[in-house]
Amino acid sequence: MAEMYNNMGPQPGMPRPPGNPDPGPFGNPFTGAGSGFIRGGLGAYGERILGSSSEYVQSNISRYFSDPQYYFQVNDQYVRNKLKVVLFPFLHRGHWTRISEPVGGRLSYKPPIYDINAPDLYIPFMAFGTYVVLAGLSLGLNGKFTPEALNWLFVKGLVGWFLQVMLLKVTLLSLGSGEAPLLDIVAYGGYAYAGLCLASFAKIIWGYSYYALMPWTCLCTGIFLVKTMKRVLFAEVRSYDSSKHHYLLLFLALVQFPLLIWLGNISVNWLF
Repeated sequence: MAEMYNNMGPQPGMPRPPGNPDPGPFGNPFTGAGSGFIRGGLGAYGERILGSSSEYVQSNISRYFSDPQYYFQVNDQYVRNKLKVVLFPFLHRGHWTRISEPVGGRLSYKPPIYDINAPDLYIPFMAFGTYVVLAGLSLGLNGKFTPEALNWLFVKGLVGWFLQVMLLKVTLLSLGSGEAPLLDIVAYGGYAYAGLCLASFAKIIWGYSYYALMPWTCLCTGIFLVKTMKRVLFAEVRSYDSSKHHYLLLFLALVQFPLLIWLGNISVNWLF
């Protein structure tokens, strides 16, 4: 068929199939003799770039966010002991430093199930959920419960948790330490809801007990956060300015009073 077409020549109105273009003086770099070298070089270069980029991203993710599963490795004994440390920090006679172990050629901290000083997210999440439930129950007993009011209290709790995390992060940055993983700070900020649950439950049982337990909750939360932040600072900060550290840690403890009193005030208006 091709010979017939060639002998007859192109017919009027029929396009002639394009022929192969003449190779340039250097040939096609991707199909010529040097194509293997070029493709190999480009592949090695791209692999090196992608490899270094993935390692950089992975290192930063593990540096700032850690592994979420790590924060849920808890058991009943850990939860009981951790609540004692959070609610009665001055009774904790042991050390406040975390236990490290070699993993993959580098030091890593043991999970919460093996270390009472390790942060976890199980207690903060459970405490936050209990706080919302107790807030709704308190509104119902006072005849003020509505779905909208419960939604606003949920938002109020989230805002309070966010403010606590920002306060801890700014404190660490001001003291020269910003290397703590974000989920660690989220866990530390969420422990305040354990004391809030205790105060809110006491208010439901007997209203006047709230006024005794709320200052206690603020004081214990402040002591717990100061002890925890001192541990983080001593582990990471190279230079130590005692006066600056003491004033900022004192400020961190004092801020717990207005913040937790605001969160403990269960009302329809979430701003107050």
